Amino acid sequence: MQTGHWLMRRSQTSADRAWTDLADAVDWLKKTYGANLPVEREGGKQAYIDLDTKVDYAEVALERGSDAVWVHYTKSSNLVSFSVVCCPHRFLPEIPCPMPPL
Repeated sequence: MQTGHWLMRRSQTSADRAWTDLADAVDWLKKTYGANLPVEREGGKQAYIDLDTKVDYAEVALERGSDAVWVHYTKSSNLVSFSVVCCPHRFLPEIPCPMPPL
C-alpha cells in the first residue's frame, strides 16, 4: 500500500486537515510532532533526526508532490505516525481527492 491510497479512505477525511497552502500543512506536522515528542536515548542523545531537518525535507517533498510521513516512538513507548498526503497524488493520479479544502 502506498501512502496515496489513504485518499480512498473517504470516511476518515476532515476538512480542517485539507490544505492548499504548504505552510499550513507543515504547521500541522510541527504541531502534531510537538504534541507527540520522540523518545530520547540514554544520556539525552537524539534518537531521530531533528525537527528542522524533518521540516526542510517535508517542505521539499510536498512541494514536489510527494507525501510527508513522520514516524517515531514517544517517551511512553508508543509508536506515533502522521502523514500529509498530496492530492491529486503524483503517483496515483487516478484516485480523486476525497474532499476539497475549505
